[in-house]
Amino acid sequence: MKKTTLMFISLGCDKNLVDTEQMLGILGREGFEFTQDETLADIIIINTCCFIGDAKEESINTIIETGKLKKSGTLKGLIVCGCLAQRYAGDIRKELPEVDAIVGTTQFTKIAEVVREVLGGDRPDHLGDIDRMEYSQDERILTGGGYSSYLKIAEGCDKRCTYCIIPKVRGRYRSVPKEILIEEAEQLAKKGVKELILVAQETTVYGKDLYGSKELPDLLRKLCAIEELKWIRIMYSYPEEIDDELIEVMAKEEKICHYIDMPIQHCSDRILKMMGRKTDRKSLENVIKKLRERMPDIAIRTTLISGFPGETKNDHEELLDFVEKMRFDRLGVFTYSREEDTPAAAFPNQVPGRTARKRADELMSLQQKTAFENEENMTGRELSVMIEGYLNEDDVYVGRTYRDAPDVDGYVFLKNARREYMSGDFVKARITGANGYDLTGDIL
Repeated sequence: MKKTTLMFISLGCDKNLVDTEQMLGILGREGFEFTQDETLADIIIINTCCFIGDAKEESINTIIETGKLKKSGTLKGLIVCGCLAQRYAGDIRKELPEVDAIVGTTQFTKIAEVVREVLGGDRPDHLGDIDRMEYSQDERILTGGGYSSYLKIAEGCDKRCTYCIIPKVRGRYRSVPKEILIEEAEQLAKKGVKELILVAQETTVYGKDLYGSKELPDLLRKLCAIEELKWIRIMYSYPEEIDDELIEVMAKEEKICHYIDMPIQHCSDRILKMMGRKTDRKSLENVIKKLRERMPDIAIRTTLISGFPGETKNDHEELLDFVEKMRFDRLGVFTYSREEDTPAAAFPNQVPGRTARKRADELMSLQQKTAFENEENMTGRELSVMIEGYLNEDDVYVGRTYRDAPDVDGYVFLKNARREYMSGDFVKARITGANGYDLTGDIL
């Protein structure tokens, strides 16, 4: 008897990807088979995103395009999971009849049950309490190269920024217990993972809900004790929660990359207050100064929002000044996305989209100059590089340094290899130059 073949499409952030890999692990244990060819799939599962307008549009278009396979191909069922499913379940049922099942953000561990229901002809909705803590004890099936993987240490968020819909689709902040995270990290390490990337809506308040105090430093120490892990990278760290203990652990533990992703969104005190952020420009400058004093080689990545309601020309110019002075290593800019059911959607003085895009372009143009200069300044340094692949036509290996998170930052193109390397191998390299956001180097 032919086994049911499933295909996954994972959209949105790396936290969504972890949920996808957990669902794959559950379904793999249940005996289902997988394919990456949509024409061979009996059921396709789409893990959706709705964080901003563009992500919402991508999710809806993917559902529509995939749904066409039910008419033209062998597709028997279409299951929609994740944030869009949680937020717009009613609209999906009304507008997208091709969808057979809807699975909310805290119900993904029921995915095998849902698949069987769809195969039996049912059209179930599994939504449930968004504040429920949900994690799977099944080993994840990794979708990347296998040498780099994400560890989701918490779910939800308590910050309630006025522009953000996440608390309404992901619930309040819930930390995953340390013992579960350590066990998962050990499983990943045994599978060959060498770079562990810590993610959550916010990593820096990890443990406060479970243990009464911020426990990220202690979790990091325990993760560093896992022998097979070589790099540990921290993402999504809110600046107001970065304290001296965390900085000290990052500085002392050799496995922790001197890299931090620290979304600040703006620097104008007035705009930050309207955003519901718990910081101000002076505090931002102080934490950046502390990080650089304790770790002079640290790479700091941040994100900004351009065109937030009420943002004036003066606010924008202040942000340009801030970006120029702070000289961030990595920076991304989002134009403000007006999301219904968020306080900011009702704010007066909404900035026209054209103005927001123009301001975003100005910020990125300024940042590009700084980033390129920072890359040029790496020339002559000797760095550890993790190999990601080989370009046969150019006879170069492609890798990343501690300064580069996967899929968002740059690469290093390496020459003069004296032997063959595999993806996930670490080599020493001397940087010989820069090309935009990327580096070139020689393997030593």
